[in-house]
Amino acid sequence: MTATAPPEVAALPGERPALVVRGLRKSFGDATAVDGVDLEVRRGEFVTLLGPSGSGKTTTLRMVAGFMAPSGGSIEIDGSDMTRVPPYRRDVGMVFQNYALFPHMTAAQNIAFPLQMRRTVRPEITRRVADALALVKLEKFGDRYPRQLSGGQQQRIALARAVVFEPQLLLMDEPLGALDRKLREALQLEILHVSRQLGATVLYVTHDQEEALVMSDRIAIFSAGRIEQLGSGEDLYDRPVSLFVADFIGESNILRGRYEGDDSGAGWVARGAWRWRVGPAAAQRSALATGAAAALVVRPERIRIVAGDAGVPGGANAVEATVADALYLGSDRKYGLTLSDGQRAAVREQRDEGRRQWEIGDAVRLIWSIDDGVLVADPAG
Repeated sequence: MTATAPPEVAALPGERPALVVRGLRKSFGDATAVDGVDLEVRRGEFVTLLGPSGSGKTTTLRMVAGFMAPSGGSIEIDGSDMTRVPPYRRDVGMVFQNYALFPHMTAAQNIAFPLQMRRTVRPEITRRVADALALVKLEKFGDRYPRQLSGGQQQRIALARAVVFEPQLLLMDEPLGALDRKLREALQLEILHVSRQLGATVLYVTHDQEEALVMSDRIAIFSAGRIEQLGSGEDLYDRPVSLFVADFIGESNILRGRYEGDDSGAGWVARGAWRWRVGPAAAQRSALATGAAAALVVRPERIRIVAGDAGVPGGANAVEATVADALYLGSDRKYGLTLSDGQRAAVREQRDEGRRQWEIGDAVRLIWSIDDGVLVADPAG
């Protein structure tokens, strides 16, 4: 699947990018794991590679780290070609999901190890280790062995070890995947704080969408070995360029049909007797031709539920539905609905004492502004 928007963002004027990947490929026999990835990361930027299992994100990270030789393409770090340079000469810090701490070394000795390998003088090692422990708020834990530390503490020691020698690039391979949700959320903020305090350039791999949205300056969505879309969390959520991205990030209502353009620059998505208006910005951004298989994507929080006989205001779309599920989620309520043709839809409404609560079986109408729909091509159409 090819991306419909070029996945590149230029560096600031006069600034050399921290990482440039061009045409990166990796094959294992007849199977292609990474298929022509282009990526440019600015200094101090936090970029996350996000995608389903087998999409190529971890393989890309391992090639940048030097643990895996690419089948084609190039890797440039701080202006130098590192495509065939071994890992220990790349000046890259790495944090793994399984921590990879030496069990026979104390926390301080683990942190000191990369400095010793670089023949740093002992007084400097002592100073940097103390600074690194303070950075991750474990000043009193330097003498403990990994078995004496909790999972979260071990991960923070692994982070301290990765940054103690001040690498040009910090790589993280699902570093929080083995932790429980509450600890994972706490360490997300910890990692973000540390990386910003150091001004570090970070390339981060995760399969957790919320984690990516919370931590990243930009996110690269991987699919079938390629970057499907690269942008801020807001870009990906509000302006997906493909049905894959729209369906992968967050929850979406997807209304499929054929696109019909008009002279105003706007258009329609039509299926049978149903026609849904598409705002001009969405229509022009999609660049779909009349007759093309299309999908209108509407986020659950953009839709209002009204009584089945309620009128439809100007500038809005509507579809009839029946409430199938009503879920209380604390700050909001989520409704599952069945459209008249059997398709499912979801709506989220903020909790409000004055708002009507819908019951299972209610016949309702779903209404949303024409400007809240995103138009993308439908590959299955």
